[in-house]
Amino acid sequence: MKKIIAYTNVWTIAPGDTLEVKVSTYGVPRYRADLVRVICGDDDPDRGIYREEEIVAPFSGDYPGRTQIMPAGSHVCVPSSGELKHLKSFTVQVWVFPTTPEKGEQGLVSHWDEDAQRGFALVVDGSGAAALRLGAGAGKVVVVASGKPLALRRWHLVAASWDAATGELAVSQGFAGSPFEADSSSSARGKAAFVAADAGDASLLMAALPLSRSATGQTTRCHFNGKLDRPRLTGRVLSAAEIEALAWDNAPRERERLLVAGWDFSRDIGSTRVADSSFNGLHGHTVNLPSRGVKGFNWSGREQNWRHAPQEYGAIHFHDDDHYDAGWDTDFTYVVPDGLKSGVYAVRLRADDDEWYATFFVRPRRGTATAKLAFLASTVTYMAYANYRWQVHERFAEAAEVFWTTLDRGDAFLQEHPEFGLSTYDHHWDGSGVRYASRLRPVINMAPKTPLWSFNPDTHILGWLEHAGIDYDVITDEDLHHEGVALLERYEAVVTGTHPEYYTTPMWDGLRAYIARGGRLAYLGGNGFIWRCALSDELPGVLELRRAEDGIRYRDEEPGEYYLEFTGEYGGLWRRLGMAPQALVGVGTVAVGFDKSGWYRRTPESFDRRAAFIFEGIGDDEILGDFGILGGGASGSEIDAVDTMLGTPPHTLVVARSEGHSENTYLVPDETGFHHSAMEGTHNPKVRADMTFFETPGGGAVFSVGSIAWGGSLPHDGYENNVARISGNVLRRFLDPRPFAMPE
Repeated sequence: MKKIIAYTNVWTIAPGDTLEVKVSTYGVPRYRADLVRVICGDDDPDRGIYREEEIVAPFSGDYPGRTQIMPAGSHVCVPSSGELKHLKSFTVQVWVFPTTPEKGEQGLVSHWDEDAQRGFALVVDGSGAAALRLGAGAGKVVVVASGKPLALRRWHLVAASWDAATGELAVSQGFAGSPFEADSSSSARGKAAFVAADAGDASLLMAALPLSRSATGQTTRCHFNGKLDRPRLTGRVLSAAEIEALAWDNAPRERERLLVAGWDFSRDIGSTRVADSSFNGLHGHTVNLPSRGVKGFNWSGREQNWRHAPQEYGAIHFHDDDHYDAGWDTDFTYVVPDGLKSGVYAVRLRADDDEWYATFFVRPRRGTATAKLAFLASTVTYMAYANYRWQVHERFAEAAEVFWTTLDRGDAFLQEHPEFGLSTYDHHWDGSGVRYASRLRPVINMAPKTPLWSFNPDTHILGWLEHAGIDYDVITDEDLHHEGVALLERYEAVVTGTHPEYYTTPMWDGLRAYIARGGRLAYLGGNGFIWRCALSDELPGVLELRRAEDGIRYRDEEPGEYYLEFTGEYGGLWRRLGMAPQALVGVGTVAVGFDKSGWYRRTPESFDRRAAFIFEGIGDDEILGDFGILGGGASGSEIDAVDTMLGTPPHTLVVARSEGHSENTYLVPDETGFHHSAMEGTHNPKVRADMTFFETPGGGAVFSVGSIAWGGSLPHDGYENNVARISGNVLRRFLDPRPFAMPE
């Protein structure tokens, strides 16, 4: 089992910045910390290419171990107020869309002190029914329940009341689902032989219940799975008709004189703020990133964009496995010194027979460059895959990936600790897709010595750059998102990693402007620039992804919820937005297959004088890359091809084209209008990677290989091979300031 794990406050850092390292240990009293530069993270002993360089650092040494807890489960918290403390008779109501009503007790709206057993809690009880708990202290707690389970994934208007004068309690659930289904409406009444007491300084919670104040690490429990809409609290007992009218009213404070709070989730979408529309201003905030910009109880289907009809998107979708910031205490810090070479670094932690690498990227001081070449690390894509565990719960994972699922220590740790969160390829416990992924937690697969996907294969390129003696800076996607083209313009050339899949609009615009202004881009990967995603201006270190309507479907998006919460933009494929990758780098994804990689064959266009520099020293080699770590060849995993209809520049040279793909390499859905028997690599000529080159009017150029597997061929035969030679030829010419000329 894993005995040590950690994360840092940032992934990108510059000289003068402070890195905070947060560590948790399991069953060991002490650990050792050191700083290393990661040169190649592939530690397969048969290849012998792993390289790390230990760096002297002031924090190096031994530290006492401790276990830190990561709270999980999203909810809303409203701070205590006088209006809540002095509440006597009341009605609490909310629209409820349960997605796991059978899970056990789940909080809906509560002002409850667990230690004192005082206050009220509107819940889904252990049988799946709506219930009200009322307490005035230990031994003075009464519960009334509707007695009928809420219907799965159907809206209900749930309400409960307490009459302080008569001691009467009531709870009801009104079914608002399909008229063709059984009605799960129900109600019940009860009586308390005591006068209920308020919960004092306790916060009001939605979608959770409080833990005892003596609990450590986690403050909430019984998290609700599903959507809530229009929660309201009134300082009197309402009739059924009044509850119904208030539930549908957009301006409850105009209807109800004794309205204590009327929370409106349709306001402040994209933030953590939860607005109270009453005169009392009992505003709250979300915790652990529940999903906003989602369909409410009154969604008509007439509008798909939450910005255009906000009152129909007044729900929040909560999950008991949502996460954002682990919030761990810092064990030690590191101020990056001047003179530390830009590159990929890690705090190497060792405890007993286990180790962990907390990886981060050192860039030059902001506004400067220390090399002519920039390696653009795909940190947004690393976030999308963070703690990926799709292969564990997906029934057809082995059929899709064409190899047996194996679990390493990191995978086993995630199975034991689900609170460490999910990737955007996974599903929540209630079956809905994961839309958010954060780096403010330990990310198991963003480190050296991990499986060769996303981050670690990129170190094949870094190892080759070191071997070839090509000097480079490391910058990241997050840098590009925040700084735009100004970040890239300091460099003669930019080289990507193997899989720059996820791009925000500022990233896309920045890279496009760089190329247009004469920059040189070497795209040494595949399946790049595919999905539009978003980063939050308010919450650092979190990605949002909504997979709208097309593309490789690891999960479906909820219909009507295709617009991103953080930005209001339409999510999904850049191709569907009229900006396909072909229009940016000449090629875009056409096929996927993980069992076997193919090779490239040179085309007649490779002998065009414009491409002569690419093949210098290749000689008579017609076959390129019939070797490699990923599938045995340079063209594989996910591959890209040209398409002039999608924007490939007309003067683009296709200098090599792949072949040798297997029957397990299939066209992607966006390339297939309908299914047929010739969709795979042995029968369909569209299943190929195109190696391309084109110049730009600004004197720049773009070279693309269109294959994730390309980087895995670089280390072959001690980095002395035609894949490495071509890559080196391209970068050396791209670093030459002589402008490229557009062809006649």
